[in-house]
This record gives sequence, C-alpha cells and structure tokens, in this order.
Amino acid sequence: MSNASLQTLRAADEAALDPDAMRQPLPDAWYCVGRSEALTAGKLRSVPLNGELIVMGRDAAGTPFALRDRCPHRGMALSKGRFDGASLTCPFHGWRFGTDGRCRDVPTLSASDAADFSRIVVQRFPVRESAGFAWVNPNLGPASADVPAVPELNFEPAGRVVVELEVEASFDLTTLSLVDPGHVAFVHDSWWFRPSKELREKVKSFRPTPHGFTMTSHATTKSSPVYRLLGGVPDVEIEFRLPGVRLERIRAGSKRVANYTFATPLTQNRTLLTNALYFSMPALKPLQPLAKLLMRQFLTQDQQVLQHAQAGLDRKPTMVLFGQGDLPSQWYFRLKREALQAAREGRAFANPLQPQELRWRS
Repeated sequence: MSNASLQTLRAADEAALDPDAMRQPLPDAWYCVGRSEALTAGKLRSVPLNGELIVMGRDAAGTPFALRDRCPHRGMALSKGRFDGASLTCPFHGWRFGTDGRCRDVPTLSASDAADFSRIVVQRFPVRESAGFAWVNPNLGPASADVPAVPELNFEPAGRVVVELEVEASFDLTTLSLVDPGHVAFVHDSWWFRPSKELREKVKSFRPTPHGFTMTSHATTKSSPVYRLLGGVPDVEIEFRLPGVRLERIRAGSKRVANYTFATPLTQNRTLLTNALYFSMPALKPLQPLAKLLMRQFLTQDQQVLQHAQAGLDRKPTMVLFGQGDLPSQWYFRLKREALQAAREGRAFANPLQPQELRWRS
C-alpha cells in the first residue's frame, strides 16, 4: 500500500468514527478474567476489568456469576462480604443480593417501612467458561449476538501450563504485540526459542476469519527445540481474533499442542497477559515446571519492552506503521473500527480484510 493510499485510508477511518472510541477496548466482547478453578463454591473473588471491579463466584449448583463489585447503598465492595451459595451479603449494612444481582433483603428496614427494595439491582455481567478460563462481557449497552467467540480447544489436553503477567501498558499496545511478527527476532532472542540469530525472509499467507484473521497452516522448515519435542516437523496455524486473542495451534501427526495468549484490560494503562500452553501427550507432563519457567521468561520480555514503549507513547501518542510486517497491526485497528461501527449501526460485523500474502524478515 502506498503512503498516499495509507493516508487516505487513515483520513477516511478517522472521519467515520469518534476517535475516543478507538482509544478504548471494545465494550462488547469477551475478556479472560482468570482460571475457572479460581472460582470456587462459597467464595467470592474480585477481578478488575477495564476500570471496573467485578465480584465473581459460583452458586450452590456450580454456575458462575459476575456482578459489579459495589453495593448500591454506600458503595461497599460486595466481595468483602459473605456468600452462602445463593446470596451475597454486604458487610456494611447487611443488604443481601442474589447472584442475579437483585436485592433480596434490607435488614435495617422496620416492619412499617413501605420501601420496595426489590427494584434495587446490582449490574450483572454475562459469564462463560471455555478452555479452562472464565470469560466476562462487560458491555452495559444492548445485548448483541454478533461478538467474537470465546476460544475453545479442539482436543482433550493431557496437561496445561498457565502464566499470567500484568503489563503497565495500554490494551491496544499490548494487543499489537500478539500480531506483530517483527519484534520476535529482537525481543525474544532466546537460545531455546531462536537458536539461529540470522534474519530470514518470511512468506506467510493470511485469510480473514470471523472477527479476525489467520495465518494459514504451514509446515515449519526450521523447527525450534520446542517444536522438536513433538518428534517431527509440525503444522502451525495462528489465529488472531478480537478483542485481544492469539490462538496458535500446532499439529504433528496425532499430537496436538495449543499456545493461547489473551490480553485483558485492567485499567486504562494496565493490561493482563495470560499465556496458556495445552498439550495432548501425557509424556510431556514432567516438563511442565520447565515450560512454565520459559513461558514466564518469554512473557517478561514482552512486558519489559511494552512498558518502555508505553512511556514513549505517553510522551507522544503516535505510531508509524510501516511495511508488510506492520500490516497485521493495521488490520487490528481496521477490525476494531468495524466492530465499533457495526455496533453503532446495529448491523452484523463484516470483516473488512482480504486474503493476502505477506513478506517480512525475522
């Protein structure tokens, strides 16, 4: 794409949508808020999500729920109170709420008080569980069925390794690291991940997929030590989907490995990165502690460079996206813009991308 065409595209995009909306995470999407096993019966957990605190738990039947972590009476955090498997009790004045958010009791009312507390409701958020994680949609507007799907696994894992790391950087900047192939040779220059230090020409084919794009399945010609554990040259397919989900699926014969990474906005300039490695081979289970150590090292490298980059963007909030290696980053913004426009116009999402072959050096 020429510079003139790129400038025209940017001008048209900026004129079509409120710039403030583009600076925020998508309001209507599923975000990873932690492992499913962290939600245990009878206990409450407070999680931050895009500047909001949400109280989560499981009812007596094991069904997860998510409510705004704020009692409407005096603003007390409901997560600080009691939970009996059916209702949450605020520790300030004892107001009681069901897991549906509706007020069930105000014990300080006298028998002669005619106040109707049944109309008092705490905001409730949809919850789903998939791939071993809990997902919450923080949307406060009208419900929409056309939102990116939560990630799923296409095999039964024999093991799973999870690393979570908070990054002092915006959601957009952090998410760009999930689709940016150019940083790998410089940020992740590890002996176990990139044994060769030579930059090589990469040619990959991409196709649009629902709410994102996929680098189509290809055989790796230079297997890293990690890939060699599979006992052959694997096929790799990498999908990105909104709002900030990277799904790497690796297949070698009957063996399956999935490396999933999720970005979750905590506050305006703080993002949670969750990396989950799943594998189908029970023989790899003894290697889980080593895998966790290497995954944390990998994620920490991203954390450090993103935090330095955020400091630069705070001084001057502009980016120059240049060359074919930066096209996936441009695609992210186009996908996000389309999701916002579709929601504003009350229509289905229409993926604006086309199949394309990209070349870069890494």
